[in-house]
Amino acid sequence: MSRTPLISGNWKMNLNHFEAIQIVQKLHYLVPKETFEAVDVSLHPPFTDIRSVQTLIESDELEFALGAQHCHSEDSGAFTGEVSPAFLAKLNTKYVICGHSERREIFGETDETINAKVLAILKHGMTPILCCGETLAEREAGEMESKVLGQIEAGLAGVSNEQIASMVVAYEPIWAIGTGKTATADDAQTACAAIRVKIREMTDDVTADAVRIQYGGSVKGGNATELMSQADIDGALVGGASLDPDEFARVIQFGS
Repeated sequence: MSRTPLISGNWKMNLNHFEAIQIVQKLHYLVPKETFEAVDVSLHPPFTDIRSVQTLIESDELEFALGAQHCHSEDSGAFTGEVSPAFLAKLNTKYVICGHSERREIFGETDETINAKVLAILKHGMTPILCCGETLAEREAGEMESKVLGQIEAGLAGVSNEQIASMVVAYEPIWAIGTGKTATADDAQTACAAIRVKIREMTDDVTADAVRIQYGGSVKGGNATELMSQADIDGALVGGASLDPDEFARVIQFGS
């Protein structure tokens, strides 16, 4: 089945809104218009930048999709410092990352919390990018599949087959994030294939064939083509390289 690749730039806690605007403008200049006919691109700025990036994308009719890095599972309430999925939807946000390893490892988000966010994002008509991945210790102990597939099963609890088919799953080996280390293309494909098999077991062939699976972990222009050539890798969740418009443009144009 042909799945349109999704390349997502996660800017994490970097770039004020002036810097974000400059990057979006330069990136759009660097990526040929025809590239967007074959690849979807989402940009995930910090919350303080979202309105500025939204205005730029919509006023200049840029081909980028607006994304967020995180949200709360509730629409409103006494949750100081959190952001409602309802607020993001009003900004025409299309994709929301949930369960990123940094949210799990640093902020203690549980599988149950992440599942609640997946359901909330879907409720508001946005697309979750559900992240999963293992630590180096878990990988060396042979626990990669049990950890990753357990995260998938928990994260998709209560989600319909139709909703799962519309989602994005991002496999991000924690040991390869920001370290300069990258899983080999074969290793990445093995993990992403296992995720698709798990989703097939949980749902059906149509759903498993439709869901897009990204790889995330030190993706750069130099390794994007090999990673993206794998049968079960349908895109990339890009961190550090997405902060450099020249490098990120090379990732987006991986097939050129």
